[in-house]
Amino acid sequence: MITLHDYVLSANCYKVRLLLAQLNLKFESVDVDFHPGREHKGAAFRRLNPMGHIPVLVDEDFVIRDAHAILIYLARRYDDGATWYPIDDAHRLGSTAQWMNFADATASTLSAARLVVNLGYDLDLDAARTGGHETLRVLDEHLWFGEREGRAWLVDGDRPTLGDLTVFPDVVLAEEGEIDLLDYPAVRRWLDRVKQWPRFVVMPGVFPFGTG
Repeated sequence: MITLHDYVLSANCYKVRLLLAQLNLKFESVDVDFHPGREHKGAAFRRLNPMGHIPVLVDEDFVIRDAHAILIYLARRYDDGATWYPIDDAHRLGSTAQWMNFADATASTLSAARLVVNLGYDLDLDAARTGGHETLRVLDEHLWFGEREGRAWLVDGDRPTLGDLTVFPDVVLAEEGEIDLLDYPAVRRWLDRVKQWPRFVVMPGVFPFGTG
């Protein structure tokens, strides 16, 4: 049985829920009172994850923390076709890892702005928004040129990868940090393509395709 220690408003937790859905895996969700309770910083939770971060996934007796580590684990264990984490193609695997790393930039900018606006975090909102727009310009340019070349996803090939899945949540939630996506048409088209994945799941602030 897979158990996910989860917070419904966390973009990182959402990444894991989204991949679990794509892999059609059943799981039990254990809610962590991240805000305002800060349960993830308590002694009980730190026995599960000494770093005090969410999400944490437990698969039978195996415990793994960090969203991207969890995604790689799930993709390697349960994706028989190795489509989400394409280990059989060095170029696509390297590009996938590159875009998973790019998600660190969206987290430190787009997600940071959202944390300030929604949860009152003491971060530099102006710097987060400025960095967010820089990040979106890079993403929009890559996607725009990709569309000209017939590529729908971040990595070459006809299937999305963990690159798309890890970047998507912070970007689709950018407007919660008051970062407008209007000037990034290729990004908005890509968001719509992701929302059309089979078994796509939503979270607060993320709406199904065609509804917002």
